[in-house]
Amino acid sequence: MPLDFTSQIDSFVRLYLIPIVWKIAGGLAVWLIGNYAIRFFRTGLRRAMKIRHIDVTLARYLDTSASVVLQLLVLIAMLGVLGVETTSFAALLAAAGIAIGAAWSGLLSNFAAGLFLLTFRPFRVGDTIAAAGITGEVREIGLFVTSIDTADHVLTFVGNNKLFSDNVQNFSANAYRRVDLTAQLPPVLDVERTVVRLRKALLTIPHVLATPEPAVEILTVGATGCTLAVRPFCHNDNYWQVYFDTNRMIDRTLHPEASVSRAG
Repeated sequence: MPLDFTSQIDSFVRLYLIPIVWKIAGGLAVWLIGNYAIRFFRTGLRRAMKIRHIDVTLARYLDTSASVVLQLLVLIAMLGVLGVETTSFAALLAAAGIAIGAAWSGLLSNFAAGLFLLTFRPFRVGDTIAAAGITGEVREIGLFVTSIDTADHVLTFVGNNKLFSDNVQNFSANAYRRVDLTAQLPPVLDVERTVVRLRKALLTIPHVLATPEPAVEILTVGATGCTLAVRPFCHNDNYWQVYFDTNRMIDRTLHPEASVSRAG
């Protein structure tokens, strides 16, 4: 009996225990080596993106996505070493992915739109844009939303998918911007002389560009007099100041007596 018991233990160890231990050791080795390889790969990826001056948000996207995919591959490889049927596991992951994708379709569409925004670059952080009914300065292009600081200092978060599917006006993309104003002339004023005076006065306004030259032209003609289009150019950062200063200049030029009385 003792010999039979010893032989049974020996058979159990050789046939079952040792293979299980080897599988566990192999799975642990795959997990440790795989994670070390992932860290090494991510370090190289970050360094390469830094050298190529990849956008910080896009670099974060790529780094996170690569980490998730590689971790899944290491997990599947470890389960394969342990003897788990990876085919059924992969099918389970695919089914879970479909279910999660259906439940999170809005979030995933915002995530995908964020990638496209960073790839096609219709705007950058710091640009002033108008899109999705919001006008302001872009503070951050996040994973799912873009934060925009409006002119009245209200921080607004807009879903990336809404931004990507809407028309976007980027006021910071060009070197200058035109200010569009009108001036209603009284019938008693000489139109040509007033046009010349307004053109000269526009060049005295701070931040108005000499090139392109400010435009003052007749927009409409009616029974109550002519309406002039007054259009100076300026940098986008100075748009509203030039807008207000031009209005004041029009008032002083067309109504000098009233301006003097108000100042007194």
